[in-house]
Amino acid sequence: MSDLAEAVLAGAPAAELLACPVPDRMRAAHLRREDVDLFGSEEDRDVRRSLRVGEVPVPELAPDEVLVAVLASGINFNTVWSATFQPVPTFAFLERFGRQNAWGARHDQPYHVIGSDAAGVVVRVGSGVRRWSVGDRVVVAPAYVDSEDPITHQDAMTGDQRAWGFETNFGGLADFAVVKATQLLPKSPHLTWEEAASTTLCASTAYRMLVSPRGAVMKQGDVVLIWGAAGGLGGFAVQLVLAGGGIPVAVVGSDAKAGLLRRLGCRHVINRAQLSGGLREQATWREIGKQIRRAVGEDPHIVFEYTGAETFGASVYLARTGGTIVTCGSSSGYEHTYDNRYLWMRLKRIVGSHGANYQEAWEVNRLIALGRITPTLSGVYPLDEVGEATRAVQLNQHIGKVGVLCLAPKPGLGIDDPARRDEDRLALFHKAE
Repeated sequence: MSDLAEAVLAGAPAAELLACPVPDRMRAAHLRREDVDLFGSEEDRDVRRSLRVGEVPVPELAPDEVLVAVLASGINFNTVWSATFQPVPTFAFLERFGRQNAWGARHDQPYHVIGSDAAGVVVRVGSGVRRWSVGDRVVVAPAYVDSEDPITHQDAMTGDQRAWGFETNFGGLADFAVVKATQLLPKSPHLTWEEAASTTLCASTAYRMLVSPRGAVMKQGDVVLIWGAAGGLGGFAVQLVLAGGGIPVAVVGSDAKAGLLRRLGCRHVINRAQLSGGLREQATWREIGKQIRRAVGEDPHIVFEYTGAETFGASVYLARTGGTIVTCGSSSGYEHTYDNRYLWMRLKRIVGSHGANYQEAWEVNRLIALGRITPTLSGVYPLDEVGEATRAVQLNQHIGKVGVLCLAPKPGLGIDDPARRDEDRLALFHKAE
């Protein structure tokens, strides 16, 4: 371990961190360009075969960037996409970025350090950074944006933005990560490193989908149908609906997950394992619709959709007349089919949503700091076992979010305000696992 990493773990002040040299190399979970064709035509692309943990160079900082010593990170579904090289190898993103300018060229390497979540300590700041300092304890929002793109100042997600650690290099599954200053958020002092690292991508994505004026614009009393409600995104969606005065109707795949959500405060849960047919069958849609109306008396105002091909036809069918289907992903497949009569004749709308801009990420981070939204962390792996952690997400063997310890030697570190912890609530997803 480098002197700088040891100083971070010891809680050294800024002056001492600055006195420690930045190491030339760092440990990181990464992919290799030479492995892009590793799986050939295999149906089961086991991510444990493509994910490597080893040393890679530490890059130079651009003026608007910071170097973060990563105590903990997390697994997102984009980690699975990266490690399976589907739908396209992420090296295509890095090559495109590399053609942009000299700073972009740093990202076009034969290796790709992945990971779109992180919590840690700022150890260096670029010459143009004003609001952040060495020693700050931070979490990282995943939107890597160009602040010189005019549309960024209206909504960064419609401008020249990239998903950090997926469409950029030097992501969060490493001992050090390179991020834009406009990705930094203050770490909630009552959370551990791994709890804090598990929140940012999924919580901010769910916030934009539901609460932001760019999403479904949820209001008090809205009925919100949430697919995959015990997952990383779904767990935050349930909490945001409850915190905003809405009525969540959760869909899960087991009694254990149903019980977890009821303990979280969600009264209405549908166990899809108990449905009579498959989710692509219209008879099943009618069955779900009847269950929703029996539970809450009306059809959903909003359908929270990220599972994709398996559920999208049902989502369009189940939303009420004038309702909204808001979608941010397609974990079960990108080719969606639905009966357009239920969309056009019933005046429904489909809203595409992607990530979150800096203000949206800041707002949901504030809710987390206030204790209104709790992490959905269920399990923690060391960085050396990142392949196993990602495989669990690939096979949907997890609940909520899966965390990864990077520089942190064990779970439970990083708490600055223990009096504000609600241990029972923070352990909900962990106990369910």
